[in-house]
Amino acid sequence: MNTKIFFGILALFVLQLKVASAKVVLPSFFSDGMVLQQNSQAAIWGNSDKNTVTVTSSWDKKSYKASVASGSWKVKLATPAAGGPYTVTIDDGEKITLKDVLIGEVWVASGQSNMEMPLRGFKDQPVANADEIIKNAKNDKIRLFLGEKVTWSRPLADVKGQWNAASPEVVAEFSAVAYGFAKNLQAKLKVPIGIIQVAWGGTLVQAWMSAKSLSPYPEVTIPQDNNAALENKNVATGLFNGMINPLLGYQIKGVIWYQGEQNRHEPENYLKMFPAMVADWRQRWNVGEFPFYYVQIAPYISKTEKLSKASLELQPKVPFLREAQLKAEKLIPNSGMAVIMDVGAQNTIHPPDKQTVSDRLTAMALNKSYGFKNVPYQGPEFVSQAIKGSSVWLKFNYADGLYFKNGNSNNFEIAGKDQVFYPATAKITKDGIEVSATQVQNPVSVRYAFKAWAMGDLFNKNGFPASSFRTDNWVIPM
Repeated sequence: MNTKIFFGILALFVLQLKVASAKVVLPSFFSDGMVLQQNSQAAIWGNSDKNTVTVTSSWDKKSYKASVASGSWKVKLATPAAGGPYTVTIDDGEKITLKDVLIGEVWVASGQSNMEMPLRGFKDQPVANADEIIKNAKNDKIRLFLGEKVTWSRPLADVKGQWNAASPEVVAEFSAVAYGFAKNLQAKLKVPIGIIQVAWGGTLVQAWMSAKSLSPYPEVTIPQDNNAALENKNVATGLFNGMINPLLGYQIKGVIWYQGEQNRHEPENYLKMFPAMVADWRQRWNVGEFPFYYVQIAPYISKTEKLSKASLELQPKVPFLREAQLKAEKLIPNSGMAVIMDVGAQNTIHPPDKQTVSDRLTAMALNKSYGFKNVPYQGPEFVSQAIKGSSVWLKFNYADGLYFKNGNSNNFEIAGKDQVFYPATAKITKDGIEVSATQVQNPVSVRYAFKAWAMGDLFNKNGFPASSFRTDNWVIPM
């Protein structure tokens, strides 16, 4: 027999013996250094070839027994208020002990490239102030789990990764938005913060959805279940199967999400699919209707889009995708959208200012999830229009101290029934904004910053920007 073949067979035999006599097998996110959600029933699960498994938590010395069914087991640990480090011991006849376990607040960070973008930046695309942030990143109370990027044809049980305390080396490779969110929360709440990052650039929302949640869309092709990696990260269900399904049941406080650019060709479908995805995740997670805070995509026209005919054709649809995200906030309970009309970068889809994004997500979480009602988080929100002669009067919620950043605004347009828009003059009044243009004597509709690229300039006294918006419901361009 060939020597290489012999040693290959021997190695396989030894591996099989090790598997047969292995300790309890846990998903990667149950490991040393993990963070469990405080004051909760935090589930832990895994596999064993024994009949029962006992899990003991050091914070209360309680033991929980689980029966093993078809090789799987699961227990729920009653967690205390934030603290640690603790240990969790798992025993099926052979003990393993998870060390340096913290109890605190756990969030999942998901989406596409603007969530994935690490503090070190992408090639030729830096993150603002990254060097300073990375240099000062050492904090044992912030734990980060960077999930492997996997797209799979069936739901998986594990997403590979490792818990690490924040350090310059770790945060340089971690989501700039998610780390900024964690840093802000930890500084304000004074408790351990755990972030699980599962994000992948350039991905459709369909890839993050389960097969069941996509069933109302017969035009979406669900991949054949052959238990294999998919060739394309944008195959429907692939990222849900590979990166979200393994986490289902892990006790979390909530999710932060930054995605949408890849669906800019289909804003109407996005408005249906995105809320359906959130509802499905919540149902499957089975830990309650957790907060879901997301980022509205920033305005941009990249250099490549200026040169690409196909991309140029998509540009008129970009503001409609932002509009779909704006409308989704009303459709998704316990949600919130961070508006970033003022931090886009004209020539890149990856604006370098990630700290402002983190700050706005944090403000939302502090106010809506942690009871800091004195922390503002909302910008002006268009409510209604009234036509008076040749002017349109706009009203807003969260409109105290309305102002234009540069003293006036060139982002307003007005149209009559012919649907032809002209640049308009906008004046702030005691009740809102008056909009008019000499070319339109009988106005019907107003639009604000409703373009692929616009630098938002309408703010309230708390310094939060308004989303782009329109007052008409005219057909989205094909």
